[in-house]
Amino acid sequence: MVYESIAAKQEVAVGPVLFTYDVLWRASHVKWASRWDIYLSMDNAVPDKVHWFSIINSLLIVVFLSVMVAMIMVRNLHRDIVRYNRVLSDEEKAEEREESGWKLVHADVFRPPNTSKMLFCVAIGTGIQVLFCTAICMVFAALGFLSPANRGSLATAVLVLFVLMGAFAGYASARLYKTFKGRLWQKCTLQTSFLYPGICFITFLLLDVMLYGYGSTGAVPLLSLLCILALWFGVSVPLVFLGAYVGYKQEPLAYPVITSNIPREIPFPQPWYLSLTFTTFVGGILPFGACFVELFFILSSMWMDQYYYVFGFTSLVFIILIITCCEITIVLCYFQLCSENYHWWWRSFLTSGSTAFYVFLYSCVYFSRLEADKGLTYVLYFGYMILISLGLFLLTGTCGFFSCLWFTKTIYASIKVD
Repeated sequence: MVYESIAAKQEVAVGPVLFTYDVLWRASHVKWASRWDIYLSMDNAVPDKVHWFSIINSLLIVVFLSVMVAMIMVRNLHRDIVRYNRVLSDEEKAEEREESGWKLVHADVFRPPNTSKMLFCVAIGTGIQVLFCTAICMVFAALGFLSPANRGSLATAVLVLFVLMGAFAGYASARLYKTFKGRLWQKCTLQTSFLYPGICFITFLLLDVMLYGYGSTGAVPLLSLLCILALWFGVSVPLVFLGAYVGYKQEPLAYPVITSNIPREIPFPQPWYLSLTFTTFVGGILPFGACFVELFFILSSMWMDQYYYVFGFTSLVFIILIITCCEITIVLCYFQLCSENYHWWWRSFLTSGSTAFYVFLYSCVYFSRLEADKGLTYVLYFGYMILISLGLFLLTGTCGFFSCLWFTKTIYASIKVD
């Protein structure tokens, strides 16, 4: 007999429904310590030679820049220093030989920046905080302490280390601010404590509210947000003030030459290739070229659910990135001083910091691989990438500044000044 509807013969009853399954255990030759290898290697989808190609590419850029720096140091600087330190003959004194080049600005080269002194100190202090946090995380990750078996271990390590590095941020910003003869060190310390962390927290909170509105399981619970606030206000802010107190009690940075009371007039017009806009955009190209291959795999691990655990390669690329930023900034700073332009403070920061601009542009190009179809995806992606790029801007800019500070102190300490 055929029924037109199967529902006509269904017997509906109330009672428990039992689901069963079987598990078959088989012996494996994989050791317990190596159980994650198949996932970390992505089944050898990305061979090691790709990472080695990235390292070799970065090393070639470093060698190129190192040769340029060596030529400047050995040839130009040595020639300039010998010429500046040479004792003038009676005929040269009678002719009143006029000097030119970077020696002429010796009384102005260490003059504090004429705009946004406090903001500059805050940026340097925060850059030190991000730099130390990143470097220590790299060491722990390369040594294998941040295992993928512990979900969120890397994010937790970054958060805790960033909070603990607040003391170094306060020390660096306060001592530099004192060197600039600033008096409002409490205001400088408050900005160091709240400016960048505040931008990050507000952005993260807005993105989390959007995720919660969509009902996403990726939304961070309220208790976790309260824990982050407790770390910020209970640990980070006191450490920043402690470091600032110690830093402001220290002596200002010592310079090899004395700064004059009247600023020297900068020759005008300056060469077009030494303009702030040109040097800023050019300065970030080579550092970005040293890390863009590894950046692809990092973005893939963040947004494509791929494992990334070759932190040894990442550490090498990170070191090469720092060296490249320092070298390109020194080269451009030397050309700037030779044109008798002594406003190098902000320019040194922006020159190497522009690496973050190219990283953000690359992330915009990479976004096309995600095939996003929701507006929330756009907001989340670009929101987080802006925060990451801002942190990289502070990190690389700080490295460029300290390299220029060392360079200027070294060359002006080697000449005789009347």
